Amino acid sequence: MIRRLTISYAVLVAGALLAFKLPLSVPVGAHLREDTEATVQRDATTMALLLAHGDETSLDTLADAIRAYELQTPGSVEVLPSWSRGAAADWSDAALVVTVPAHSNGAVQISYPTSALDEQVWEVWGLRALLAVGILTVAAGLGAVAVRRLTRPLAELYAMASRLSDGDLTARCAVTGPSETQTLARALNSGAERLETLIAAQRVFVADASHQLRTPLTALRLSLDNIADGAGDVTIREDVERATREVVRMSGLVNGLLVLARAEARTGGAEPVHLADAVEQRLALWRLEADERGIRFRQTGAWDAEPVILAGFGQVEQILDNVLSNALAVSPDGATITVDVQAGGDRVVLEVRDEGPGMTAAEKARAFDRFWRGPGHTGQAGSGLGLAIVRQLAADAGGDVVLDDAPAGGLTVRISWRPAPARSGG
Repeated sequence: MIRRLTISYAVLVAGALLAFKLPLSVPVGAHLREDTEATVQRDATTMALLLAHGDETSLDTLADAIRAYELQTPGSVEVLPSWSRGAAADWSDAALVVTVPAHSNGAVQISYPTSALDEQVWEVWGLRALLAVGILTVAAGLGAVAVRRLTRPLAELYAMASRLSDGDLTARCAVTGPSETQTLARALNSGAERLETLIAAQRVFVADASHQLRTPLTALRLSLDNIADGAGDVTIREDVERATREVVRMSGLVNGLLVLARAEARTGGAEPVHLADAVEQRLALWRLEADERGIRFRQTGAWDAEPVILAGFGQVEQILDNVLSNALAVSPDGATITVDVQAGGDRVVLEVRDEGPGMTAAEKARAFDRFWRGPGHTGQAGSGLGLAIVRQLAADAGGDVVLDDAPAGGLTVRISWRPAPARSGG
């Protein structure tokens, strides 16, 4: 914007210079012609007077004047032995010819080339052009300084908005500049304070809900376990077990909702995360469950590149836990779950491919909806929040999630992140 305003100001000054200079510069040629003709006419008249006297002294003075004139000017002088007309000034493309009679002694004729006159015209134009360029340069410099002073409050507002978008809720801007900018600064500061208050309230709610909801569910499950242990009736024990499964499912649902709430309330900036290390840690955790069913994890891709991505604290681990948990839930015993990474360009891509039943196009379209569970999974444990959590966490880190068909007929979950910038050595 600074450049556009400066250019606009310079164009305005240039237009003003043209408006004032052009009318004054156009008739410069005519003025020079008139001045030149008057000067040549005066010089020719002076020489004609010397020629008219006819004495030796006057003729010697005339000869000296002719030599001096031809040395000092581009014109040439000729003494005509006879002249029947009066004084005359004739313009041609090549020269101005001025003839002044000297009574009965002839006439003096001066030829002044127009090329010399053209050079004078160009010198005047050049001088005025240099003056205009100088004025324009000074005006552009002063305009740039003025524009920077005017736009400095806008730059501060932009910096504050950038900090807010990066999650810094403490960002504020100084109330300076024109009244319009001050009004905007006050509005932004007020909005930032309001947003900080709302986020703080949401964090308090999430913390309170985490404690208030988990505690009674845990107590209820313990009570059901105690009832099951003391129940002798098989029917009562089965009812208690069904109730326990529902409590477990409700606990998972509460945990999932809390994870989503934390993700949506997240305001911290992204930090470098070594993807290979995070994957190795989560695979080590889930490998125990996989080994019980004969499922193995296979790692492929560019692990040697040791990709480093940008993500918030704990986001990658939560994403991997949800994706690996889903893959294990749908994979048959003895299957293989492939974890592939591709690093290069402006994204780092992680793929988790299972050998389960996969999803239809309609199921993929709804898979990220909260509480949605595919056909055949309604009786299984789970809250239907796994992929919704994955998408929210990936989006929070500036990435995305895509579902695709796996080569073996299962499902491919493809997550991409921004690579962390390389650190300069030294």
